[in-house]
Amino acid sequence: MEITDACEADAPRIAEIYRHAVDGSTISFEDVAPDPGEMARRIASTERRHWIVAKDGDRVVGYAYATAFRPRSAYRFTAESTVYVEPDRQRRGVARALVTELHRRLADEGAHAVVAVIALPNPASVALAEDLGYGSAGVLPEAGFKLDRWIDVGFWIHRL
Repeated sequence: MEITDACEADAPRIAEIYRHAVDGSTISFEDVAPDPGEMARRIASTERRHWIVAKDGDRVVGYAYATAFRPRSAYRFTAESTVYVEPDRQRRGVARALVTELHRRLADEGAHAVVAVIALPNPASVALAEDLGYGSAGVLPEAGFKLDRWIDVGFWIHRL
């Protein structure tokens, strides 16, 4: 497995992987999965500090990105991380490798902390975050609404 910067050519696979989290799931709070064109726009956007992919040969099997946690200047040393892996490759080290590389890149540029925001319940994502050194920073009860139900949102933080 190789981890590289994401590029426009990766957008179709990224959109396909993300569709699993959007359609019929509360893992993502988006209601409609973005198409490859929208994913290409997101990859090119300066809103994201880093956007990386894990490849098995030429096939993208997962991706991760970091964004600014909040827009105010005081938050400039804190990033928010996101990671998605295709269903057939979950629990095989892909997410761990992606997040570890994301942490390295963020630390190299002077980031102090990374926040993971997780729709609950999601035991697999919570376990991964905690295995990677994130600590629970609290839960916003019923902060999201999708699939006709209220969803708690948990925050985990990792100091780099």
